[in-house]
Amino acid sequence: MINIYVLIIKGMQFYTIKQAAKLSGLPASTLRFYETIKLIDPIGRDPSSKHRVYSEDDINHVVAVACLNATGMNIKDIRTYLDNRSHGNRTAQEQIVLLEAQEKRLTEEAHYLKFRQRYVATKILYWQAIGSKDKKKAEAAKQKAQIIAKELRLPKE
Repeated sequence: MINIYVLIIKGMQFYTIKQAAKLSGLPASTLRFYETIKLIDPIGRDPSSKHRVYSEDDINHVVAVACLNATGMNIKDIRTYLDNRSHGNRTAQEQIVLLEAQEKRLTEEAHYLKFRQRYVATKILYWQAIGSKDKKKAEAAKQKAQIIAKELRLPKE
């Protein structure tokens, strides 16, 4: 559970960058970077300390960016997605295309991750065979690993 001490100014809740980082799961350095590249709007400052103070709306925006970032979506596509949100149903089809492309990338990543897992599992079998001095099993694992390694090197489409 995240313990957040909320700063209240004129009846509105505000959060420090440290709190925004905890709530979003993004490091403070990433939040500053995203502000610099205008992926998130400029964050208000506390008048006395000049430290960033995140409003509830800022937090909601940062969490949305963090969720897209967590899918592995690149900054350009995150920016497009966020820009499209403000246009409502006029950009619904563009949002679908953008998200389907991201889904396809994730599916491909999962496919290659499975290959890499098979390769590692095969190398474990190889070294277990070496450790038990079972040359036959070691050779079989070595050949299997070579086949998987060739598949891993195939160009991605």
